Amino acid sequence: MLTLKQVTDAATEFFQEHEVPSSRLNAELLLMFILGCDRAYLYAHPERQLKPEEDARYREVVRERASGCPTQYITGHQEFWGLDLIVSPSVLIPRPETEHVVETTLELVRLRDPEQPLRMIDVGTGSGCIALALASELPKAEMHACDLSDQALEIARINAARLRLDRVQFSKSDLLAAFPGEHWDFVISNPPYVGESEADKVQRQVKDFEPRMAVFSGHEGMDIYKRLIPQAQVALNSGGWLVMEIGFSAEAKVKELLTGWEEVITTADLQGIPRVVAARKA
Repeated sequence: MLTLKQVTDAATEFFQEHEVPSSRLNAELLLMFILGCDRAYLYAHPERQLKPEEDARYREVVRERASGCPTQYITGHQEFWGLDLIVSPSVLIPRPETEHVVETTLELVRLRDPEQPLRMIDVGTGSGCIALALASELPKAEMHACDLSDQALEIARINAARLRLDRVQFSKSDLLAAFPGEHWDFVISNPPYVGESEADKVQRQVKDFEPRMAVFSGHEGMDIYKRLIPQAQVALNSGGWLVMEIGFSAEAKVKELLTGWEEVITTADLQGIPRVVAARKA
């Protein structure tokens, strides 16, 4: 029987041969999943031998990951903003870059009168990551989230229940269509922004395993922005903010769609790439 160190080393080498990024990390995460342990346990017990059923299951998930299936879909979990979220192939896997949407929103909220009511909606919520992160930081805010996918909404509601953030109200909606006449202080979204013309440049695990409607948005990746921005212009209260994640090199195109807004600001990620655009309604 093989030890924890031996199977981790073997899986790492196997992943490298199959060009799986972060090979060692993936090998460790999957072993932690199979054993129900943390990384400290792996390093503290390198000579611990796997039971036959553990070894068989580990080999199975390693092959699954090498085929392109994301680790998060195998384990069913992804951390976001310090929250442990359930994920499935029905939802986009939350990325660290999307935390900049939460950061930008919180910074803009701090500029407001704290005594004023705060009504927010996360459009295209997916796993619920943005809405739940904001709800965890803003206990007095009225938080809504919507998605067109019934399967995504099911996952989001499960996450809300697990995290005891049931006050987030989830609705099925094509963008803001299900909320005629309602007004918001913040409209927030991480919309699909990859163009169909760029499909060949997208990582295999994204293109083949993540939900297409959460990734692609028309030929140039701008279709949702073109629909959401006018809707938000109508739905926002005076002085309200639209906060959106943007794709690589999309800043100029998105800002062009925001002509006439009172104020437009951009937030870059840690690599200096424009990641979030926020616009304030007059």
